[in-house]
Amino acid sequence: MSEFIENVASIKAMFEAPESFGVFSKEELLEFEQEKKVFNFKKGNEIIQEGNTPKGIYCVVKGTAKLFKIGFNGKEQILRFIHEGDILGYRSIFSHEAFGASANAMNNMEVYYIPEKFFLKLLEANPKLALNILQRIAKDLGEYTRTITYLAQKTVRERLAEVLLLLEGKLGTDNEGFINISLTREEMANLIGTATESAIRLISEFKTDHLIEVEGRKIKILDHHKLTKLGHVIL
Repeated sequence: MSEFIENVASIKAMFEAPESFGVFSKEELLEFEQEKKVFNFKKGNEIIQEGNTPKGIYCVVKGTAKLFKIGFNGKEQILRFIHEGDILGYRSIFSHEAFGASANAMNNMEVYYIPEKFFLKLLEANPKLALNILQRIAKDLGEYTRTITYLAQKTVRERLAEVLLLLEGKLGTDNEGFINISLTREEMANLIGTATESAIRLISEFKTDHLIEVEGRKIKILDHHKLTKLGHVIL
């Protein structure tokens, strides 16, 4: 992740001083200055919408978003969370397809938008960035594979244990040890593929068993070893 964040920093530098890279003509630099955008999203704001045609990529500099699809029954299915160092939209750019999912901000976010034409030019000019994009694609595929596996093969209790560990590993914790995300019980149920009532009951059981600490919508893992064993998680 640290290597990828370094590339986020280099993208930021390209926004602030693209001429320093010496790979673009004056005309291209002028075009870039005219097209570049910096977005600030508030909690609940939509970043991308499923079915829309991509025209560029979105590089998350600050904050967290949820990537989700709406099922045939109108129910939201969270696929994964996007945070600092992640990029939205590159798959659709490469495949020439519409966005396959939507993304909404879960807190205040700062996002850099890079037009498709310039993004592809960056990849051609920067092999290291291109390699990191390939690594990101591989990691994303790994996350999707893991999600399919635990939804298909694990019990709801096992899924909750694994999801909590994955969220902590991806998003980190605050100064008090709580996972850096605030989820409603409905969103948690969505993540583990169960009814909201079942998620509420399981979270209460985990709390009673001293596996986690709950403060409103915030959750702190108290016993990583037991959760790892319970979720059959391979670290």
